[in-house]
Amino acid sequence: MKRSAIRVLIGVASVLLLVLVYVQVTWVQKAYQIEEKQFNYDVTSALLNVVGIIAENASDSTPIYDPIEQVGPYVYTVNIIDTLHPFYLESLLKTEFQKLEINEPFQYSVHDCFTDSIVYTREVHTQERSSADIDHPVIHWGKDNHHFSVFFPNRAASVAGRLNFWIYSSIYLIVVVAFFYYVISVILKQRKLSEVKTDFINNMTHEFKTPISTIGLSSEVLLKDSIVNQPDRLKNYAKIINQENKRLQLQVERILQIATIEKEQINLRTNQLDIHQIIEKVSDTFKLNVEAKSGDISLNLVAEDCTVKGDEVHLTNILNNLVDNAIKYSDEAPHINISTSNQGSNLIINIKDNGIGIDPNEQKQIFDKFYRVPKGNVHDVKGFGIGLNYVKVMIEQHGGKISVTSNDTEKGSTFTIRLPLL
Repeated sequence: MKRSAIRVLIGVASVLLLVLVYVQVTWVQKAYQIEEKQFNYDVTSALLNVVGIIAENASDSTPIYDPIEQVGPYVYTVNIIDTLHPFYLESLLKTEFQKLEINEPFQYSVHDCFTDSIVYTREVHTQERSSADIDHPVIHWGKDNHHFSVFFPNRAASVAGRLNFWIYSSIYLIVVVAFFYYVISVILKQRKLSEVKTDFINNMTHEFKTPISTIGLSSEVLLKDSIVNQPDRLKNYAKIINQENKRLQLQVERILQIATIEKEQINLRTNQLDIHQIIEKVSDTFKLNVEAKSGDISLNLVAEDCTVKGDEVHLTNILNNLVDNAIKYSDEAPHINISTSNQGSNLIINIKDNGIGIDPNEQKQIFDKFYRVPKGNVHDVKGFGIGLNYVKVMIEQHGGKISVTSNDTEKGSTFTIRLPLL
């Protein structure tokens, strides 16, 4: 299946899941609103009944239109002016709430009409005994005018309990959506890995094909009887076979390096090393190759302390890979500068080139295994995409870090290695 088709399917599935989440959230909100609206209606009806009963029993009460006011979450004020005895009011509230199946604990307060101060308050559970059967403390109640308020302290928990089904179903849906996106991410990673490995196989085939063909042609020439009479030509073809054989050995060695890393069979043979000496050896190794391309390698080794604890073979391979890349990715004459400095307890190694540079969007991926900056099917630069991954892993094994700076794709790159000093 093409990548574009996969993206379309993932996009459609994501939209459908988002719509499903939106519908679920909307239904939860509506269920909550309906529950709250019904509760407010029942409480208001019960309080109106209480007001009606009090008004019937009060000879001098003044009718008040719309006496119920909700002043806060689950807080209701009843604007009635009368002499309200707390125990009588409590009995009325419990009776009317039970009629409408409001079985939640509530707290009622009696207020002084003139000062609005609370003169009596009590929390009541509707399932407890009636007010007449409870031994209330003796209070001396005057003939002042009062109004009262009612508060339901446990209402929020009660609403959550009634909406358990919706809450649990929403949590389940969120888990399903999260799992979906996790599966999609795994699929995309596996697909990307498959593409990278396919590209690796193609590169490997291309890398092996040329030296094998060269060795084959040279061997055919050496099999001819006439070659015995041409010693210079014989020596030349033998030299070609030897060079191509070394080239194949180098490619196999690089593949084995990454295989060793995958199996986590890294055994460092650490010793006290002078990095400047290793850099000078690497420079000498590539000197002829660089000069053949009219380039040069300059060294600026100014670090006062250049002693580290590490594996000489792997540190040499690290520098070899970076210098080799600097040469390969230079369209013009390669000019490479290797410098060192000290920063705190670390040794800093900078390898700067004048190559084609690295696009900022690619810099985070160049250290990934098998990754190569995409150039279509052009194989003008040899490699498997495993060198920089090997470099990164081995530097980290030495307790160090590596980074790359390449601001302009036409002005080369600088690889910075940070290693702890001995």
